[in-house]
Amino acid sequence: MIFLHLCNLNRGKSNGTIIIGDTTLFEATSDLNVNMAAKYVTQIIVLGAQVVGRAFTRALRQEIQASQHAAKSAGGGKQGAQSAAKDSLTGITLQEAKQVLNVTKLDLEHITKNFDHLFKVNDKSKGGSFYLQSKVIRAKERLDQEFEASVRKDIGDGSTQQNTKDAPPT
Repeated sequence: MIFLHLCNLNRGKSNGTIIIGDTTLFEATSDLNVNMAAKYVTQIIVLGAQVVGRAFTRALRQEIQASQHAAKSAGGGKQGAQSAAKDSLTGITLQEAKQVLNVTKLDLEHITKNFDHLFKVNDKSKGGSFYLQSKVIRAKERLDQEFEASVRKDIGDGSTQQNTKDAPPT
């Protein structure tokens, strides 16, 4: 808290004091010094407000960019809602699950191999971390969900294409 104290004392002389908290920073004994002190305090307040304003603006811009990026990566619309639902069930995103199990594609054999290795390495009885073991399990569950969804989509596309091939021409 900044407090600027101006008062008239003996024989018309003015006195000014700048106090921050319990500390006296500046004590003036003439009108010139008091005016300069007021000018400096005003400049400090204006500069402080500018710094805070710039920081707030920068933080707001970063937040807007992050939310736009999240909306793009989620796919938006129905696809985004489905992705968000899957993420909320397992508590882990598809990208994070791939990173945990060190896979790039949805190859069930590779996923299972990495899962088995990481699960054994992080076994608590062998000095591993229960947290990491849980993270590995959640990643496997998330990738299994994604794998099942892609298989269902492939089967759905395949059966639709087969039915159109078998259908009589119109």
